[in-house]
Amino acid sequence: MGNCFSDVAGGRTAIGGTAGGMLRPSDAPNDAIDNFLRSRGYNGLFSQIELSFSASGLRDRDVLSKSDPMMVLYARGKNGALEELCRTEVVLNSLRPTWITKHTLIYHFEVVQFLVFRVYDVDTQFHNADVKILKLEEQQYLGEATCALSQIITKPDRSMTLDLQRDSMRSSPSLNCGKLLVHAEESISSKTSIEMILRCSDLEYRDLFSKSDPFLLISKVVEGGTHVPICKTEAIKNDHSPTWKPVYLNIQQVGSKENPLVIECYNFNSNGRHDLMGKVQKSLVDLEKLHFGGQGENLFLSAAVGHNSQNKVLKSRLFVDKFSESVQYTFLDYLAGGFELNFMVAIDFTASNGNSRLPDSLHYIDPSGRPNAYQRAIVEVGEVLQFYDSDKRFPTWGFGARPIDGPVSHCFNLNGSNNYCEVDGIQGIMMAYTSALLNVSLAGPTLFGPVISNAALIASQSVANGGRKYFVLLIITDGVVTDLQETKDALVKASDLPLSILIVGVGGADFKEMEQILDADKGDRLESSYGRIASRDIVQFVPFRDVQSGEISVVQALLAELPTQFLAYMRSRDIQPSL
Repeated sequence: MGNCFSDVAGGRTAIGGTAGGMLRPSDAPNDAIDNFLRSRGYNGLFSQIELSFSASGLRDRDVLSKSDPMMVLYARGKNGALEELCRTEVVLNSLRPTWITKHTLIYHFEVVQFLVFRVYDVDTQFHNADVKILKLEEQQYLGEATCALSQIITKPDRSMTLDLQRDSMRSSPSLNCGKLLVHAEESISSKTSIEMILRCSDLEYRDLFSKSDPFLLISKVVEGGTHVPICKTEAIKNDHSPTWKPVYLNIQQVGSKENPLVIECYNFNSNGRHDLMGKVQKSLVDLEKLHFGGQGENLFLSAAVGHNSQNKVLKSRLFVDKFSESVQYTFLDYLAGGFELNFMVAIDFTASNGNSRLPDSLHYIDPSGRPNAYQRAIVEVGEVLQFYDSDKRFPTWGFGARPIDGPVSHCFNLNGSNNYCEVDGIQGIMMAYTSALLNVSLAGPTLFGPVISNAALIASQSVANGGRKYFVLLIITDGVVTDLQETKDALVKASDLPLSILIVGVGGADFKEMEQILDADKGDRLESSYGRIASRDIVQFVPFRDVQSGEISVVQALLAELPTQFLAYMRSRDIQPSL
């Protein structure tokens, strides 16, 4: 899953990122580069999945022969509306059809993609008609099933058997209508990547008092000539003949080796207004020829639009020092190999949230059922991650409150137990949260260190016991962290473990400092009080107010980097899935 990454000490980072591993702070990801990419349409990672279908035990609706089944696949949106994706061919006279028609769709980790499958017996008079023009209301309905795509791809063999049932509006839902087998296969192009080491020479000076800080942005050219960014390198300081860390371009996202790519070289500026220093347009086939020929390609700058305009060719040149093709294990390969994601939650109970009995409190439980920001974040993130955990038992803590007849605690079990911290499912988290509001006194200050250390302890114990789990801690808070250095120390230590931390900031506090310091996308890689640099970026921070009214959800904003962080851990330790 993914598209581009760079080599780092200790192993390769995940496809989709560039900086990772044991890096100096100067090599850390640049916020301005990331913002620049997002402004130009870079939307994260995806994998192409091919679905195939078969059924057994279908109801026989024909008098003189067996049914002639066809299956229709739909995607179900958040509002419940169905979008038809495909129809299979009609299989004549069969109650155990294996359809030849397959459907390819894009798997998005950060979104729950619900699928609906409906099976029909096609009337004899329509057997010679194109299935696309068939009116479904004229066919005999045999049953339907629904599931999330993530439920299928987390199965060891990526196959799932679903019970077909009658729609409750038509008949009894308990009626046995047969079974549908759905199999998912990840496209080989999602796994095939090209490794390149790119180098430039004789770049032009763009800074007045120092050399330029160049980085490369690689985009694919799509229909209409639009450029869609798919990869970036790190920015190298003060270098006019830079050699960047190896990058990996995923064939799936490029399209094919013949598709044109635009490679632009920019001078990094911290304000996000990067200077274009030159570009080339080449396909992967062209870049491979450059490598084997040992030749450089001159960069150019587009001239102004005009009748006699032509590009300005520069003395700067691009070289391809390495070009090799390989197949990488993907996020889905690890899932198929038995790896799971374990969801954890830590909730801020500091007094700055306001009295939970009053409507202006961030912890107010609305009698109408409308969720507060804490509840929304728990449900939206949990609904995605729950499919990747087989037992659905989630460690859940609170911090910044005084339990009944006790001192202020900065990490207490939300379920009220002194012995264990797990609850059953998302509903268990919600119940424990509501109960805790009645049994603790809001206090303070806002400390993250204890809950991060607790999560890290669970992750380290899992590693010691040979577990195949990757842990995801969601921290929901209304205030700026008070123990910043302790938090940084805990995060640096946790960066060596199978753990990612998602932080949602709720309310009106100024989260800029926390966002810039804790999330490595927003500045330099974390450094502990004893001088150690985080081995990888494990934090993603999102202020709730920035996304709650926009088109992108909290879930998408928070989870977009998680597969990248997962793969960074696995690859840096050379952990391979057992397929």
